[in-house]
Amino acid sequence: MSVEVVDHVEALSPQWLSNALQLDVRSVTAQRVGTGQTGVAYRLRIDADEGPATVVAKLAAGDQAARHRVRNGYRREVGFYAEIAATVEVRTPRCWYAAIAPDGLSFTLLLDDLAPLVPGVQAEGCSVAQAEDAVDNLVALHAPRWNDDSIFALPFLPRPTEAGADLLGGIVTAAAEQFLSRYSADLEPAEADILRRSAAAVGAWQLARPEPFTVVHGDYRLDNLLFPPDGGGGAVVVDWQTLVVAPAGRDLAFFLGTSLRVEDRRAVERHLVGTYHAALVKRGVAGYSAERCFEDYRLGQLQGPMVTMIGAAYATGERSPGSDAMFLAMARRSCAAIRDLDSLDLL
Repeated sequence: MSVEVVDHVEALSPQWLSNALQLDVRSVTAQRVGTGQTGVAYRLRIDADEGPATVVAKLAAGDQAARHRVRNGYRREVGFYAEIAATVEVRTPRCWYAAIAPDGLSFTLLLDDLAPLVPGVQAEGCSVAQAEDAVDNLVALHAPRWNDDSIFALPFLPRPTEAGADLLGGIVTAAAEQFLSRYSADLEPAEADILRRSAAAVGAWQLARPEPFTVVHGDYRLDNLLFPPDGGGGAVVVDWQTLVVAPAGRDLAFFLGTSLRVEDRRAVERHLVGTYHAALVKRGVAGYSAERCFEDYRLGQLQGPMVTMIGAAYATGERSPGSDAMFLAMARRSCAAIRDLDSLDLL
């Protein structure tokens, strides 16, 4: 796909869309949707004789400095839709067009409009049925590229390095201090201790047990999942800027550890991890025992504090009661899971 990269909604003209979609688009209207922090999204209503009646356009946002900080995320998301989506079976929007500037500071995605699906609410948590559906979708992401060394040929998915792990460890340690300063009155001393210890362990954790590996979403949680409004199955995952190559247990642990209420996780995690493992085996993953899968799930719980504290420290949106409730729910649930599962003892 190589029409051009659009940086402003005004440039999404009928002529541009005709070229991008290979259709005769007579007219288009745009409506802002969502509250993206590092990008903006618009629902485009298209007047054409064929093709989609609506698509969602996702563009870069912010000043040049802000874009520079997240341009690798832009590259990962465009790369996912352009290079990886067709090679996995995860439920995610169909991509009609994907392009990114050489410097990574602007990009254009045209994606399926998923209305009337609705996002989960992180602070509220999800039902066990929703968790089962989301776990099934994870298998469809992880299994097709399991231990596939060709992934590393993609420039936006480099191999983990010691330097990168050290850098991330420093970022998380700094974010932890900001997080604990902001929420000290809302956290129990034992929770604060787990968050500090988890942050200090991130550098070593990043390089621990490098195999088996696969493509992981990296931020697989309720706010990035869209569910049918009738409560049925078929959740769809969006927002691929955190895509990395890593142990699969991190996605599984992050989702169950931050999205299920603590009492629900304790009741069903053995079952859900077992279901996940059985589905991997059914899809052809071999040489990976159920015991190792559960241990990787335990170790993967450190993804929760890492993503939560970085997200709170570096979010570009204004702090609000809603964001506080989200971050605190994620932190508390993660701390409970790390304590229940003795995750830090595995390092």
